[in-house]
Amino acid sequence: MQKIIFTPLYMVLSLHKNTIYCGHFSKSSILGQPPRKIMVDNLKSAVIKRAVGQAPVFNQRYIDFANHYGFTVVPCGVAKGNEKGRVESGVGYVKKNFLAGLKLPNFEALQVGGKEWLTTIANQRIHGETRKQPQELFAEERLNSLPAEPYDCSTISQMRASSQFRIALDSNHYSVPAEYAGSRLTVKTYADRLCIYDHDKLVARHPRSYDRHRDFEDPDHPKELLTQRKKARDQHILKRFLSITNRAQDYYQKLEKHRLNPLQHVRKIVALSEIYGNDEVSRAIEDTFVFEAFSCEYVANLLEQRARIVKEPGALHLTRKKDLLELNVAEPDLDIYCK
Repeated sequence: MQKIIFTPLYMVLSLHKNTIYCGHFSKSSILGQPPRKIMVDNLKSAVIKRAVGQAPVFNQRYIDFANHYGFTVVPCGVAKGNEKGRVESGVGYVKKNFLAGLKLPNFEALQVGGKEWLTTIANQRIHGETRKQPQELFAEERLNSLPAEPYDCSTISQMRASSQFRIALDSNHYSVPAEYAGSRLTVKTYADRLCIYDHDKLVARHPRSYDRHRDFEDPDHPKELLTQRKKARDQHILKRFLSITNRAQDYYQKLEKHRLNPLQHVRKIVALSEIYGNDEVSRAIEDTFVFEAFSCEYVANLLEQRARIVKEPGALHLTRKKDLLELNVAEPDLDIYCK
């Protein structure tokens, strides 16, 4: 359960008739439920302006916080410390009875010792004004129930994403999905994180950094941009292929029917056109329709064969039969067999 936070050592001592007298919210509590009324000093986080004889000007964010948890804010009068005397007397009681002469090594020890002192001494005594034990009085009080969701304490600002799909905050840059480049977005800043919205849609979330001049990019954010760039390159290649021959569109349909990745074949054929020229590639594509062989490898083979240099044929020499009868053959030397 989400807890309302109050000063720990005298929060029960100061609770009376569903009213808490305090100057600010602290970081630890055991109440767990908000009261119906809170009296505050004229601190700026609650009261922006206060003049004698005039209604106080409240901090609107503080009023939103109060409305969320269902309590009423009652500011003390200017220079009227007696209006929150229970807090002042409670502070004095803590100083004289718990902290007097006590040496604690750290804040954690103070918290542990304070809780033990509250349980065994402070809340067991008979209060001078109420004539009851504080723990009995606390049990009789009926506090408001907490809302289902805690109060959103973020700082909200409107920012425009850059052309590099980044939001700038405290000299750092945080990415948003590439399709939101140039868009006006709502940024909720928390102590530990940033949440970026397009209207009510959460589009990005980053841990908040207190370093300087750093760039934080979610690996998923550029994917849409990379996809768009790839589609643009593919469209350019396909347009270049269609300009090679009038039958290029029919050839592409054949590739789609016979090949798993027709664009890969198109890229290679376009590359071949840069080497051999459009006319030669157009002629090779025409031949593929004749032989029903649709692939970049077949086009490349045709181009290579036609580009191969063949030697010119020499003169043809014919031999007649009668010429074969007029051959002069030297007498064999049989002496070699006698040696």
